[in-house]
Amino acid sequence: MAQMTPQVSELLEKALGLSAQERGLLIDRLIETLDNEPAEEGVEAAWGEEIKRRVDDIRSGRVKTVPGEQVLRELAEEFPEGK
Repeated sequence: MAQMTPQVSELLEKALGLSAQERGLLIDRLIETLDNEPAEEGVEAAWGEEIKRRVDDIRSGRVKTVPGEQVLRELAEEFPEGK
């Protein structure tokens, strides 16, 4: 893992002094700025191909979908509340 610069350490120390709500807002804003970065070359095309392949698999019957209610039921059985 990369070492923190003195500037980042100072900002972190100040951020940790904020309230939980203020830290949450800061985190949200920082994440938004990461999403604004341009995608690496070829990433969008690769995702487009993957999406097309998955849709084709479903339409051709090579892959069967599972109803959301069934997935949620199975998850609830596997991970009951209170455990």
